Amino acid sequence: MLRGREHDQRAIEDLLDGARAGRSGAVVIWGDPGIGKTALLAHAVERAEGFRVLRSTGVETEAELPFAALHQLLRPELARVATLPEPQSDALKGALGLGGGAGQDRFLISLATLSLLAEAAEEGPVLCLVDDAHWLDQASADALLFAARRLDAEAIVLVFATREGFSAPGLPERRLDPLDAEAAAALLDDRDPGLADATRARVLGESRGNPLALIELPRTGDPLKPLPLPRRIQEAYEARIAALPPNARTMLLLAAVEGTGDLGVVLRAAERLGIGAEALGAAEGILSPDGGTVTFAHPLMRAAALHAAPFDQRLAVHRVLVDVLHDHEDRQAWHLAAAALGPDERAASALERTAARARERHGHAAAAAALERAAELTADREKLATRLTEAAVAAADAGRPERAQGLAERASRLVDDPRAMARLADLRARVAFERGSVHIAHDLLVSGAGRVAEFDPVAAGLMLVDAGRNAWQLSDPERLRDVAAGLRALRLRPEDGLETAVDAVAAAAESLNRGPTEGLPAMRPLVDDARRIDREGYQLRINGAFVAGLVGDFEAQREISSALVEECRTLGMTGWLPISYVTLASAELYLNRFRGALADATEGLRIASDVGQPHRAGYLTGILAWLAAVQGDDARCAELAASCADHFSITGIANGTAWGEWALALLDLSRGRHTRALDRLEGAMAGPVRHQIQAVHFAADQVEAAVRAGEPERAKKPMARFEEWAAAARLDWSDAVLHRCLALLESREEHYLAALRSHARPFERARTELLYGEWLRRERRKREARTYLRAATETFHRLGARPWGDRASAELRAAGEAVVASADADKQADLSPQELQIVRLAATGLTNREIGARLFISAKTVSYHLYRVFPKLGVSSRVELARLELGAS
Repeated sequence: MLRGREHDQRAIEDLLDGARAGRSGAVVIWGDPGIGKTALLAHAVERAEGFRVLRSTGVETEAELPFAALHQLLRPELARVATLPEPQSDALKGALGLGGGAGQDRFLISLATLSLLAEAAEEGPVLCLVDDAHWLDQASADALLFAARRLDAEAIVLVFATREGFSAPGLPERRLDPLDAEAAAALLDDRDPGLADATRARVLGESRGNPLALIELPRTGDPLKPLPLPRRIQEAYEARIAALPPNARTMLLLAAVEGTGDLGVVLRAAERLGIGAEALGAAEGILSPDGGTVTFAHPLMRAAALHAAPFDQRLAVHRVLVDVLHDHEDRQAWHLAAAALGPDERAASALERTAARARERHGHAAAAAALERAAELTADREKLATRLTEAAVAAADAGRPERAQGLAERASRLVDDPRAMARLADLRARVAFERGSVHIAHDLLVSGAGRVAEFDPVAAGLMLVDAGRNAWQLSDPERLRDVAAGLRALRLRPEDGLETAVDAVAAAAESLNRGPTEGLPAMRPLVDDARRIDREGYQLRINGAFVAGLVGDFEAQREISSALVEECRTLGMTGWLPISYVTLASAELYLNRFRGALADATEGLRIASDVGQPHRAGYLTGILAWLAAVQGDDARCAELAASCADHFSITGIANGTAWGEWALALLDLSRGRHTRALDRLEGAMAGPVRHQIQAVHFAADQVEAAVRAGEPERAKKPMARFEEWAAAARLDWSDAVLHRCLALLESREEHYLAALRSHARPFERARTELLYGEWLRRERRKREARTYLRAATETFHRLGARPWGDRASAELRAAGEAVVASADADKQADLSPQELQIVRLAATGLTNREIGARLFISAKTVSYHLYRVFPKLGVSSRVELARLELGAS
């Protein structure tokens, strides 16, 4: 029985009951040392009858060994690795040092972790317990958190117990507070019923409701003096250790310094020191041998064993462990470093090799730590600069920008070589970009390119292309013009492979500085190049997809982007997925495939958050805000648009806020708040949004808002802006929108008819039909009006554009026709974005496992959602799914 923890126990039991019913769940338990986290995990085990229980404990000395904790957790299930899809199996084997493919994408490893746990759950529910999560190595933490956030229908419970220092965004949390006075007194009476009243009162006062303190403080004979917890508890442990025989104390020190719990290593080291296995018996109660492992009863006992030993003894133990760990090079390297008293090239080189192995397994955080420690042991200036630079790169790859920035700055003070200086500038720019300092990132890239332009123009060109991208996102014409001029001055050769990228930057500069007439024609060849490349060339293809959106070729943008998403999913190239989803969701939005855009933007946002790409997340948030506006979800639209504005205030990147402002204006327009919509769009045009492509597209909304607000003179500027762009674009859809704008301004029927002849995008066509129907009704041609209003109503309802559908329905009733909702027009509206993603892939014939691999969820979750989706869509098989137009609206 756990005193005072009834609500926490019930929460754990609810998770277990959910798993028995086929539902998964996760929770993070926070609390100070000794507060009862481990005891709550033990309670979970007691209540987990029929569960497969997997355990892992973070170990401070293993925090720099990639996937150490994951290996510990999954060890009982490793025989199942062979049953996973081959890419996942190879990735997990490589990560855990079992063979397979090294250097796999870290999210493929994370997906393999989820799949392996789901496989284990096929035989019954699974309980995964992770204690001392604050000491997990970063690679293990990433994989387990990835799995925890995607648990759904696998019958898995994942519980993390941790102090401060562990970040688990998106997971439910429970914080354990100190016991109240009644529970603390009851616990003390349970453990030490015979305490004298004075001692009892002192223990209750000193413990401050900490359960471990209540148990341990009475065991020491020292006077109870006021000391902060957990130091007071550690002192009690030190007193117990001091009473042990010398060999037992050394055995404790060996186990504490070794850190991983490898009993064989501890005993071999003890033998070298002349200590027999009987010393383990003398340390019983503090050390607990179990099979091939040995653990401390509590982490603070390990801390006490380390603290109680003199420095020279700890040093000697590290040296003995170096000798016995000859088959474990990574662990040996860290003990070598711990035994070093000054610069030590042997230890530094060993850590450098450890870092290389860690990076092959995507253990970038571990590589950064090893290289940073290697640098501390390095006397040679050139080697020191190199190791600091590599540590900074690894830290950036690990998603630790602050650490990377500090390491890069230290390295920059040591290097003189222009190439090394340029590389550091590139790295610092990358870090600055991810931290939201886009202006600084741009300036660092331009400066770094200038250092190497003379003798490495290709490297300089790549840096300037990145600088150009930043200038575009900042809506900074002057910076973009300067970058374009710098690229031209490099005199790159065709064989350098940068010609299309240079042209794209130059064309973007023309678009920002002189308008679209000059820029659009020069951009189109890049789109054609991107469509011709089947594999590789990811940067060119992404640029091509982005530029396709700028020139209004949304079919090409969708074609390129969907191929990239498919390829990245298949190959596990997660880092490329967010930007691929940005361009894919944009294309589907502009093509009015709103449900597909919603599914793709939602999935892209989830992955962007996972991989730490906030700028992609900001853009995708803007797309979701626009879609919420079309759906008439006022609260969600406002929330997402506010998030875009916050992101812009931090980063200065205008893409997301352009979407957000347009979304709010579109919502106002659909609700009949015409002046408000017009004011908002004019306000947006007064800032950096005027340089973004969204300003071209919402020009038509400005025109409509101005006309319907009775202020047609305010339509002149947006009309001229769109007319200029349409003349340069020469596209059917832009001609259709242009005719609709002219129809509104001139009230001439031929423009409505011309627009309808050119329209291909359903939402835009329905908006034209609505406006034309309204015009016909005002002209007292109600019978003709009903034809167009009926078509508009049906399209809006099919697309889920509720406020527009309501407006069209009202007009249709005013034209004399009752509105009857279609019985099956909106079946797909009931699907969540994830359900739509699943059925779209299922319709192509992929298996549940293949779908799970593409969407980074388990096959069991896929099966669960398909079971729920079939009745919603009125189908009973995958064959019938293939006949539906999934995501086409």
